[in-house]
Amino acid sequence: MQVRVTLLALVAGSVLCIGGCTACNSKPASPDQVREKTAEATAELKDNAKAVAQGVREGLERPSSDKPLDLNKASKAQLMSLPGMDDASADRVIAGRPYSNEHELLDKKIISREEYNKIADSITVGK
Repeated sequence: MQVRVTLLALVAGSVLCIGGCTACNSKPASPDQVREKTAEATAELKDNAKAVAQGVREGLERPSSDKPLDLNKASKAQLMSLPGMDDASADRVIAGRPYSNEHELLDKKIISREEYNKIADSITVGK
């Protein structure tokens, strides 16, 4: 709920800013021009707000620990706390052990590139 309120505040603030900037032009804009510019800016902000919301959601799903998970030692529950990691993916990670580097998840086709990109900053391999 708080994320929605924050996103709405972001969108509303941006729309007001755009409206204010439109008023700074040397010749006054007609109401139709202001309406069109606001509609265009709102459409762009809507796309950006979706990206922000997705980033917030992914950030909330990441483990709260500052330390990345060691692929060779992490429990199934710890692996499943990673964004996009499900039961089957966690089982594949465990079955593929030991790993000498994080990229072996891709080399061994344990997870997809998209899945890897979501967790790359949250994993490591202990040396």
